[in-house]
Amino acid sequence: MANGTAAPTDLDSRLEAHRTELTGYCYRMLGSSFEAEDAVQDTMVRAWRSFDKFEGRSSLRSWLYRIATNVCLDMLTAGNKRARPMDLTESTPLAQAALSPRPDNTWLEPMPDARVLPTTGDPAEAAIAKESVRLAFMAALQKLPAKQRAVLILREVLAWKASEVAELLDTSVASVNSALQRARATLAERQEPGAEAAVSDPLDADQQKLLDRYVAAFEGYDMTALTALLHEDAVMTMPPFDLWLTGTRDITGFMTTLGAPCAGSRLVPVQVNGLPGFAQYKPDPEKGGFTPWAVQVLEISDGRITGFHCFLDTQRWFPLFDLPLHLEAETDQVEQGA
Repeated sequence: MANGTAAPTDLDSRLEAHRTELTGYCYRMLGSSFEAEDAVQDTMVRAWRSFDKFEGRSSLRSWLYRIATNVCLDMLTAGNKRARPMDLTESTPLAQAALSPRPDNTWLEPMPDARVLPTTGDPAEAAIAKESVRLAFMAALQKLPAKQRAVLILREVLAWKASEVAELLDTSVASVNSALQRARATLAERQEPGAEAAVSDPLDADQQKLLDRYVAAFEGYDMTALTALLHEDAVMTMPPFDLWLTGTRDITGFMTTLGAPCAGSRLVPVQVNGLPGFAQYKPDPEKGGFTPWAVQVLEISDGRITGFHCFLDTQRWFPLFDLPLHLEAETDQVEQGA
């Protein structure tokens, strides 16, 4: 429809067909679930309003990526880089643990897989897509200047040709190749905590067994069993608090002191950032049943849990994951929404 004569309903469906992959792209660029969805909505509105100027010299998909890139670059001009607690502070010993929150726009945010990972029949392509939204990779992307970030995502994750990226960014192939080299060098210099996480897709039998044991240990609040599942250098984070803990002794010590109200919690499986995760509901002493407490993201390596990341802003995260804001006492688990 190079002449811009597409019927409104036809154009709507054509634009919507690209929403998931564009959300994944904007999420990798911005590090924020909600900013990514805002950026895609802005992209769709701009595309709708200017469709009569779309001359069909590129595909509709490429044109939408050009718009989305410009939207993201505009949003990144403020210089805000999303981070994890370990990017901002040193690990805190349990004896000095204090829960100090930072503003929402500080943090790298979790994202449901279904919102950013398009369905594909190619297992290799699906694996790359999942790896590219894992927390460690997302944190690494945040270290890159905005245009290097765009080049790396387009070339390494989405497998665009250098010439296609150059056209999208209105630059030369040489400039794209140079930006990609610099981005690769930056990532190679920094080994992000959690980068070693190795989770098969789908989970293999040993990984599933590990998760089953984790659920039993956490719901039973059995610190001995939990210790056996955690790597000795496991990391625990709890945004919006900048506190992070290292090692089984401090993690389980925290859970039995400041975290003691989580005893008796229920866990509901979620697919988050290409990794296994759980929605944690803790007992609700006022209403009975269980109330939302955290979205947990687990990193696994060599048969142990190496990362245990709890995102606590449940009024934001649970609706994003289509999860109920209350569980009845007799309900041990619920199905995650579509």
